[in-house]
Amino acid sequence: MSRGNYAVPVKDIMSKAIVSVNPETTSFQISKMMEQGGIGAVIVQEENMPVGIITDRDFAIKIAANNMPHDTPARKIMSSPLVTISHDKSLVEAAKTMSIMKIRKLAVSDRDAIVGIITSTDLVDHLT
Repeated sequence: MSRGNYAVPVKDIMSKAIVSVNPETTSFQISKMMEQGGIGAVIVQEENMPVGIITDRDFAIKIAANNMPHDTPARKIMSSPLVTISHDKSLVEAAKTMSIMKIRKLAVSDRDAIVGIITSTDLVDHLT
């Protein structure tokens, strides 16, 4: 692995496919969106501001393990506050943030807008 791989900006390998939901969207609706879109996370927005994220892991831990109903609203299962990284930061900075925060998916921002998501799998795939 070359040293140059670490300097690559997050925007170069992030996924630009973002699905956003509002805080009242049900866990059932979200799971269908994730299945149909082949994605592992959705961003929760309130009044066009990102307030949280729901990942496939949130479903396993919060919904399945706690036997929550399928109509549970996003606001009750989202991870919040949303952890973000600027689109122009390096992959090593993204990896450090994920490690420190103990997360596997990181929202990518450009000013106040969420423009993508980078995952630990993205990092491993790129760096190996």
